[in-house]
Amino acid sequence: MTWSHSDNAWPTNGLSYGGDYNPEQWDRDTWREDMRLMKAAGVTMVSLGIFSWGLLEVGEGHYDWESMDEIVDLLGEHGIAIDMATPTAAPPAWLLDKHPEILPVDQDMQQHWPGARLGWCPSSPTFRTYAKSIVRAVAERYGNRGHVVMWHASNEYGGGNARCYCDVSQDAFRQWLSAKYGSIDALNEAWGSAFWGHTFRSFDQVTAPRGNDAKNPARVLDYDRFSSDALLDVFLMEREILKEVTPELPVTTNFMVGAEPDVVNYARWAPHMDIVANDHYTRSPDPCPQQDVAFSGDRMRAMTTDRRPWLLMEHSTSAVNWQPRNRAKEPGEMIRNSISHVAHGSDGAMFFQWRASRSGAEQFHSAMVPHAGEDSDLFREVCRLGGYLERLAPVVGSRTSAPRVGILFDDESGWSLSKGIKPCNELKYGRAVRDWHHAFWTGNESIEVASPWQDFADYEVLVVPALYVVEDEVAERISQFALGGGTVVITYLSGIVTPDSAVRLGGYPGAFRDLLGAWCEEFRPLQAGETFTLDNGWTGADWTELVRVADAEIVARYTGGALDGRAAVTRRTLDGGGRVYYVSAGLDRASIGNLVRQELGIRANGLPEGLEVAARENGEERFTFYINHSRDEMGIPAHGHDLITGEDVSHTLTIPGGDVRVLRTPISA
Repeated sequence: MTWSHSDNAWPTNGLSYGGDYNPEQWDRDTWREDMRLMKAAGVTMVSLGIFSWGLLEVGEGHYDWESMDEIVDLLGEHGIAIDMATPTAAPPAWLLDKHPEILPVDQDMQQHWPGARLGWCPSSPTFRTYAKSIVRAVAERYGNRGHVVMWHASNEYGGGNARCYCDVSQDAFRQWLSAKYGSIDALNEAWGSAFWGHTFRSFDQVTAPRGNDAKNPARVLDYDRFSSDALLDVFLMEREILKEVTPELPVTTNFMVGAEPDVVNYARWAPHMDIVANDHYTRSPDPCPQQDVAFSGDRMRAMTTDRRPWLLMEHSTSAVNWQPRNRAKEPGEMIRNSISHVAHGSDGAMFFQWRASRSGAEQFHSAMVPHAGEDSDLFREVCRLGGYLERLAPVVGSRTSAPRVGILFDDESGWSLSKGIKPCNELKYGRAVRDWHHAFWTGNESIEVASPWQDFADYEVLVVPALYVVEDEVAERISQFALGGGTVVITYLSGIVTPDSAVRLGGYPGAFRDLLGAWCEEFRPLQAGETFTLDNGWTGADWTELVRVADAEIVARYTGGALDGRAAVTRRTLDGGGRVYYVSAGLDRASIGNLVRQELGIRANGLPEGLEVAARENGEERFTFYINHSRDEMGIPAHGHDLITGEDVSHTLTIPGGDVRVLRTPISA
């Protein structure tokens, strides 16, 4: 029997709660202490064995299972489920010593040194041979344990080896190109190789885009695509073995989906996952980290089938250790982050890691059990979260309804804008998308952050921010969405190039020029510190354009400067009632919010500032999440049964400052 998300219950009873467990770092007395503390915290599942290859296979073909057997048995005795990892993220020292050629090589042809994680080239046949062996050994050893409920293939694919430029990868790239284009003439045509005299006569002449010189953008984008596919192929190799040994167990791996382009194209990987899982960490300088949490959840949910639940595999209880200045989370922030992920579709809240390490590269990364131990505010908050999640068990399996607003997010556009020579090389793709998400999120609008190839027909509003690379088919579906009565917002740097990175001629944005009834004849990027003001008071920086209007209304014009009186934002109303906006200017976040409210009909919902509201449904009941990101107590009109307090609410729901509440109501209510 093959595991199917649609046919099986969630792997744990209730919401999954726990984190990466690395008992090899500790003695056996600590293991027993861990069991006591896990039960106190309400832990239901741990991810085990992620970096255990060298501990299990102590030499080629020589295994030592004693310690892992003991910890697997101990977890089972205490009723804790295991998300068992294949340990391929960490090749053992004996393997790297015997086959140093499997280590990744950067674009300057410097080979990585041993000592980091994911120290392998995804195209290496040698690595794959050894990986197959350890995956099968682990699967056969532990796949029949009743409390092993899920497979965790490797760890954060691409988090250290997203691009390898070694000769083996280069040969694999040539094979990938041959399969994609069929002939070298087709490749030359697609890449425009005649420029700078780079025409190829055979695929053997094509090289990986090494070095830091100016490169053909089509070649670079294809290498990014190839690299993502190469890593996916390794996952599929592991998945095939796991499914052969234990077809009844779900297989996943942990994505790293946030507001920036992913290191690999996880949205393309998602259909291969039995459960889609994610690792998400907020950034210390972020002025609104709670919105970043919602953004990642809105992206993850769009990657699932029919908005099924996904799993938050990792986040942090407090500070991480890999940012320039690692901010500790405020009291209650960890709970709010966790419940927000659940509100946006996760059926669990897992962490890296269970116990803070004494040694190693991540010794100052926060954990469920901090260095201070159980007598700490942090561990008490971990226990409080465990209680909340236990009470939220009825939420398991519920889904969000179809959102009103869709925002398109495309890794390939993000990759393309961040590399090579562009009109402005300092624009951040993730910021451009997230600014639009923020405008709807602050109004507690239902949002989904979807990939361009996904179905967006159910949305009422579709935002297309900086969709630099666009296929003709996607551009046509966006047009049909508008012609069918939908509202579309297209921003600058959308529809600029084909999937082969060739500029669409006739004026920017070429893919959407006819739909918009307006077009740009010249980009006018601003210099650092320069700003602009529009005639309706909207402001911004970074980007302006010389726009010509053919068949559209002007919503806002530039005031002053070389573009004085020229169109900055246009609107075209179509015969079917649809509206299409072109935002050619780099509006700031406040001005985007004004546009959303004034032009798109997204009104304030009367809720207090700082209150995030989201809902999930199971066909019979609705679960409404209220997350108070302020320090002040809030009272709002509401009714239902509060799963957090166990109380019935008939008129006014009170949400303490920094806390959460979840109301359960019949759908008919």
